[in-house]
Amino acid sequence: MQVLVVHAHPSRTSFSRSIADTAESTLKAAGHDVTVVHLDEEHFRPAMSAEERLAYDTATPILDAQVAVHADLVAAAEALVFIYPTWWAAPPAVLKGWMERVLVPGVAFTFEPGTHEVRAGLRHVRRLVGITTYGSSRLYVRILGDPGRRTIMRALRLLCARRCRRTWLGLYGMDTATSEARQAFLDRVAKRMARL
Repeated sequence: MQVLVVHAHPSRTSFSRSIADTAESTLKAAGHDVTVVHLDEEHFRPAMSAEERLAYDTATPILDAQVAVHADLVAAAEALVFIYPTWWAAPPAVLKGWMERVLVPGVAFTFEPGTHEVRAGLRHVRRLVGITTYGSSRLYVRILGDPGRRTIMRALRLLCARRCRRTWLGLYGMDTATSEARQAFLDRVAKRMARL
């Protein structure tokens, strides 16, 4: 399976990077063709420019070469894996910006002529995975509504294949997690990625 892993964290020594490395190595060992993009290392610009916003509703919404490369990766993917820390109850700005600039009309969806109704454009994506860490408890995250999870597991899921399977893995209380708890989470990530 063609798997695109999208990772968002500015530090190469972060636990988030350990998660991404674990997912990558496990997926490759399972025989998948894996591409990993580390958004911060690629200096991906999260903010949509005024020119990009004007182009959004045109036949050519992508104006940036880097964004075009990422859109091609999405077009080739059968599975999308998002790995990031949850900050301020949401994904980091670089990941949200990636979604806004890459998952544009013609890539993630199309608009029905005349009605402007949204039509799914990611029907080739059969697996959708979100892996994140939370500084807060599961209860606190639930009270806040977990916007990152909703965006990936609900909104993005609607654009994927009809029988797209979803996986969500979260490490809660990251700020106080012991080394044993972190290792257990990495083991859980490896186990789930081995069964992708």
